[in-house]
Amino acid sequence: MLDATAQAELVRRGEASPLELVDAAINRIDKLNPELNAVIHPLYERARARVQTSLPDGPFAGVPIVIKDLDGTLAGAPYHAGNRALKAIGYTATSTSYLIARLEAAGFVIVGKTNTPEYGLLPTTEPLAYRPTRNPWNTGHSPGGSSGGTGAAVASGMVPLGHGGDGGGSIRIPSSMCGLFGLKPSRGRISLGPDEAESWAGLVMRHVLTRSVRDSAAVLDILQGYMPGDWYTAPLPARPYLDECDASPAQLRVGVRSQAPLGAAVVDPECIAAVEDAAGLLESLGYAVEEASPGGLDDPTFLVTFSAVMQASVRADLMDLAGKLGRPVTADDVEPGTWDLFEQGAGIDAGSYLRSLEQMHNGVRALIGWWLNDGFDLLLTPTLAEPPPAIGEMADAGRALPFAIFTAPFNVTGQPAMSVPLYAAESGLPVGVQLVAAPFREDVLFRVAAQLEQARPWANRIPPVHA
Repeated sequence: MLDATAQAELVRRGEASPLELVDAAINRIDKLNPELNAVIHPLYERARARVQTSLPDGPFAGVPIVIKDLDGTLAGAPYHAGNRALKAIGYTATSTSYLIARLEAAGFVIVGKTNTPEYGLLPTTEPLAYRPTRNPWNTGHSPGGSSGGTGAAVASGMVPLGHGGDGGGSIRIPSSMCGLFGLKPSRGRISLGPDEAESWAGLVMRHVLTRSVRDSAAVLDILQGYMPGDWYTAPLPARPYLDECDASPAQLRVGVRSQAPLGAAVVDPECIAAVEDAAGLLESLGYAVEEASPGGLDDPTFLVTFSAVMQASVRADLMDLAGKLGRPVTADDVEPGTWDLFEQGAGIDAGSYLRSLEQMHNGVRALIGWWLNDGFDLLLTPTLAEPPPAIGEMADAGRALPFAIFTAPFNVTGQPAMSVPLYAAESGLPVGVQLVAAPFREDVLFRVAAQLEQARPWANRIPPVHA
C-alpha cells in the first residue's frame, strides 16, 4: 500500500487518475469490510461524483480517505456517533466541520465513515449500534478506540490514512493496537469549528492516523491554523511540518517511564519491553536517555478532574441527543455505560465543575514544568499498559483504565504526543510506544519520528487481513 503522499504523486505524474484511486479503495473496502467491519457508512456515489465533477487541485487530489463517525461532521452524510437512537432515525449532519472541509479542499476524497464506540467513550470499538470492528492483525482482538474503525481501515490497506479524534488517547490507542503512526496535536492546533469552540473542556484534539510520518506531517500542515470563532489557537510553527521530516534532530534529552501513573494499572511485560527497545534505539541514535518523568503524573487530581469533565460532557451530549430525537432521552436510547456517565453528570453542580477545571489547569502548569524547566525534551512511555485485548473483554468499562492511563494525562495538558509502531508482542500484535514533547513542539516529534522510521522501517509490516 502506497502512502497518501505517494498516491498523490501518481496523480500528479498522470500515472493514475483520481477515479482509479477511488475505485481501487472502494474495491478494497468491499473485499475486507465483511471481516473487519471498519466502514459503517460507505459514501461511494458521493466519492465518484466528486472526482468526476468537483475535485480541487490540492496537494492530495484524488487520494481516498475515511472519516470517523464522530469528531467532525460532513453535511448530508450520516452521523450516528455509535448511538442506536441516531441510527434508528437515520440522522444526517447539517454542517461540515472545518477539519473535514480542509481535507476536501486539499483534494482528499471521502469514501466512507468509520465505526466508533458510542460517543467515543471506550478504548475499543464495539458499539451495540454497529457491532465490533476487528483488528486486522488478529480478528479476535480489538483495534482500539475510539478511532478504531479508522485504525482497522488504514492498517488493512483499505485507504492510506484516515481521520480520528483524541479525547483520552483515541488516536494513539488504535495506532498502537493497529501498528500505525498516530499523532495527537497540541490543543488549539486544529480548529473544532464551526459547531464547537472546544470539546470536553479542551481535552479533545483531532487529526489523522497514518502509515507514514510524512503523511501525518503534511496533513497537519493542511489542517492547522485559526478559523473564525476559535477561542484560542496554537502558535504557528517556524516552517512546514513536512520539512521537519528531513531535518536532523538535535541532541535531545529523553526521560523514560514504564510505571503507570498513580500505579493505577499493572504494565504488561510486553509493553515494558517495547519501551526498553525504543529507549535503546534512541540511545543508539545519540539521544541522552534516562529514567525520569514528571512527578505531576502521579497527582490524583488529573484522574478526578478528567472524570468530572467526561461525566459533564456526556450529560451535554445526551441533552443534544434529546434535541435531535425531539423527546427526552431514556436509558433505552444509549448503552448502559453511557447512561451511567449521564446520571453521574447530574450530580456535578456548576460551581463544582468550574472548580474542577481550575484544579486541572493548576495541575497542568506544574506538570509542564518538567519540559520547560527541568531540561527534558521528550518523555517516552508505553502507549498502553497492555497489548490489544480480545473482542468483548472491555464490556466492563472498568477494564478501560490500562488503555488510557498513559495517554489521557496529555489530553489534559494539551501537549503533542505520538504513538510510534516500533515493536510487536510475541503474539504478533503491535505494541506502540508514546513520545510526548513540550507544548506546541510537534516539530520535535516529527523530526524524531522520521528518524525512528528510517532506522526501524515499519511500512513493510503487513497484517494477515490486508488488501
